[in-house]
Amino acid sequence: MRIEGAVALVTGASSGIGRATALALAQRGATVLLHGRNRVALDEVADRTGGTVLVEDLVEPGGGRRLAERAVAVAGRLDILVANAGVGSAGSFTTVPEDMPARLIAANLTAPIELTRAVLPTMLVQGQGSIVLVTSIAGRMGVAGEAVYAATKAGLDAFAESLRLELSGTGVRVGVLVPGVVATEFFARRGRPYGRSRPRPRSPYAAAARIVRLIETGRAEAYLPAWLRLPVAVRSVTPGLYRRLAARFGGS
Repeated sequence: MRIEGAVALVTGASSGIGRATALALAQRGATVLLHGRNRVALDEVADRTGGTVLVEDLVEPGGGRRLAERAVAVAGRLDILVANAGVGSAGSFTTVPEDMPARLIAANLTAPIELTRAVLPTMLVQGQGSIVLVTSIAGRMGVAGEAVYAATKAGLDAFAESLRLELSGTGVRVGVLVPGVVATEFFARRGRPYGRSRPRPRSPYAAAARIVRLIETGRAEAYLPAWLRLPVAVRSVTPGLYRRLAARFGGS
């Protein structure tokens, strides 16, 4: 899909992958709609991109639908959706706050589905569109201490795969970015900073470059880094071996 002249909505655009993606799309000539909850941070991104700020809490019921309606009202159409916003939580499943699973499901799974449902009619009428959902390697592998987060990302993966098949021939493409460790504030916000030396955290700008490529090519998925395909393949082909290795070396 051609990015120049397109209208793109980026969720979670105040920092990290979302911010980097908004900057990359604007540099390629897109009109960007910037979603987030931090108005000050969004205003900074808007100053650099000429974009429009849309503050909305996607954890709240109906947040995704309201955001889609506001985006279309502002721009008149929508060509690209990058559903990047999400929250994390680290810790034993039995000790995380009781309300945390519901929050994770609402932000990471319900909101992107709701948002996609709300923007699709516009894209289908146009006969083209690009939807990129940011999932996680946790959703394909499982991660100790992040059971609910991993489940939400696995659900988003399955949603994307199913929707891709459903939209075949419509001109609307669905892709997923499957990132590993990215140097953002995500880990501190989840309650457990990233403390390993390897794998080395990747730049959010590298993630943004993958997203741009997904939009331009219409491909189904991209990993960051690319070698993450290997453990996914091992898990698929030899699940017993994978689980033994994960038990020995796994963790978050």
